[in-house]
Amino acid sequence: MKKRMRWIVVIPLLVTASTGIGLWVLTSYWLNDGLEPKADGTNEYAIVLGAKVKKGNIPSLALQYRLETALAYAIENPHVKIVVSGGQGSDEDIEEAVVMKNFLLENGIPEDRLIVENQSTSTYENLLFSQEILPDNVKSITIITSDYHLKRAKVLAEKIGWDADVVAAKTPKVVEMKVRLRERAALLKTYIVGK
Repeated sequence: MKKRMRWIVVIPLLVTASTGIGLWVLTSYWLNDGLEPKADGTNEYAIVLGAKVKKGNIPSLALQYRLETALAYAIENPHVKIVVSGGQGSDEDIEEAVVMKNFLLENGIPEDRLIVENQSTSTYENLLFSQEILPDNVKSITIITSDYHLKRAKVLAEKIGWDADVVAAKTPKVVEMKVRLRERAALLKTYIVGK
């Protein structure tokens, strides 16, 4: 009887541990897969996904890294138009896209290369609302965001009918563990519910 009771406890623990390890391996693969294909300037439009803006309209470190990456890509590919995408969160004083546009303008990117999408509040909306303001014939775009965020952004882009290549911004070390763990859960949710 004691032996049977032990197995009643051990089997669910083994199943739970195996499932957890399997999901970790799967989401690790997904996160790495998000880093390809690397953008080469082929696409006419690149979308920079927003992130937190701090008090005083200062980009968070994550947003700063995305903007620096976008700036380098824009300088390297002067024919590419840049969509800055991000609305205003409840704890923000200004739309993320406005802060992003101002950064790029201040760093020499001409205004006629910038397109502002300032209504979105999620990655899905970043892409969907950007699609609504771009020409209907655009079928492939470049996504610029944090490295851990690229796979989910690519999956969501596919759901709205876009192919995508990517430019990876580094993730701030101070939040890397937290955001990567959260992104694993968000990826699973995206595959299950589609957003």
